[in-house]
Amino acid sequence: MEASSWTAHDDEHDPEGVTVAFERAQVAGLLAVATEELEALDAAVARIDAGTYGVCQRCGQPIAPERLEALPAATTCIRCATGKRR
Repeated sequence: MEASSWTAHDDEHDPEGVTVAFERAQVAGLLAVATEELEALDAAVARIDAGTYGVCQRCGQPIAPERLEALPAATTCIRCATGKRR
């Protein structure tokens, strides 16, 4: 992406323009997802430091270890995440 910023591509008239635009959008999307995941993991570390990691933020019950293993940044138990009431 950095190298392509040095050129004057006309996405509308350049046959490669659509491909370049798609690739830029794809990379931007991947970067956004990675940034969100990193922020969620940073928040999980903060909960570890605060002693609240593994506690559902909605109902206050423990989050199953299997859920935390699959989703280390999980903030809710399975019941709350799926909207099921106790």
